[in-house]
Amino acid sequence: MVSQIVSAIGIMVAGVFACALYYWLSDKLLSLALPVPEGNVRKASINLNRRATIRPWLFLGPALILIAVYLVYPVIATFILSFYDRSGDYYVGLANYRWAFFDQQFRQSIFNNILWLAVVPAACTFFGLVIAVLTDRIWWGNIAKSIIFMPMAISFVGASVIWKFIYEFRGGNEAQIGLLNAIVKAIGGDPQIWISLPFWNNFFLMLILIWIQTGFAMVILSAALRGIPEETIEAAVIDGANGWQIFWKIMVPQIWGTIAVVWTTITILVLKVFDIVLTMTNGQWNTMVLANLMFDWMFRGGGDSGRSAVIALVIMLAVTPIMIWNIRQAHRDAEGH
Repeated sequence: MVSQIVSAIGIMVAGVFACALYYWLSDKLLSLALPVPEGNVRKASINLNRRATIRPWLFLGPALILIAVYLVYPVIATFILSFYDRSGDYYVGLANYRWAFFDQQFRQSIFNNILWLAVVPAACTFFGLVIAVLTDRIWWGNIAKSIIFMPMAISFVGASVIWKFIYEFRGGNEAQIGLLNAIVKAIGGDPQIWISLPFWNNFFLMLILIWIQTGFAMVILSAALRGIPEETIEAAVIDGANGWQIFWKIMVPQIWGTIAVVWTTITILVLKVFDIVLTMTNGQWNTMVLANLMFDWMFRGGGDSGRSAVIALVIMLAVTPIMIWNIRQAHRDAEGH
């Protein structure tokens, strides 16, 4: 354990030193290649402009190369692979796409992903906004925020294990150790295997992600709320607006851009959700989502690289427009400030 910690610290220090050394050396080499002579003002001006043009690309060069190697190339390779058979050796044309169109499990995964997209981002953003507003009005608000934000520090697998105990079911006359079944039994109900209930089990899995991400939404939206000018709220109060009207007609419109960014960020996360479904149900009982279906086709039953590539492309196509919108929104916000 100690050796691993020392190794990790050594790698971080070496990485920072290597980056600093690269920037220093590249700047020195650029200065040598494009000198600034003291007696020639015209040439000095030209070389300074050239340095200013080249330097950003020189500094960003390694990052751009890494992006090309680890992002652009895999996308192109995955697209090509989608036209080949399970082994990746024989060209099969659009056969994998036809399979995806007619496969019942693929359609079920699409439906489940749409269900997750309809519920999770909306719930996280709504609860995050409400909690942000309410905790700003109480003296122990920062303590409440810390507690609500705490699940963000837990991995998806760890959170799933916690909620598995909440949904735990014991048959026969055994004591119900699951919190939810214990409550149901205490009020006279019948314990259930919650994560195997058709359709509703998806919502029980969604609760885990909502529990984790509400803290993220709360922190971002709380910061945005504090940026609202007090004058607008005071003017609304003077005009006779009540708390509900101030919230919906004054606060929400002024932070709508932040709300949209939080919503889309959680939406991207939902499209890639994998760990929770794998840990809780392994995709059984009609809870399969696209990421888990891709994993199954790639690594289980001998693997099928062609079909898994098709599913990966569907996920990428779903995520890309949202990412583009987020980037454009960030640019607009930056220009506005």
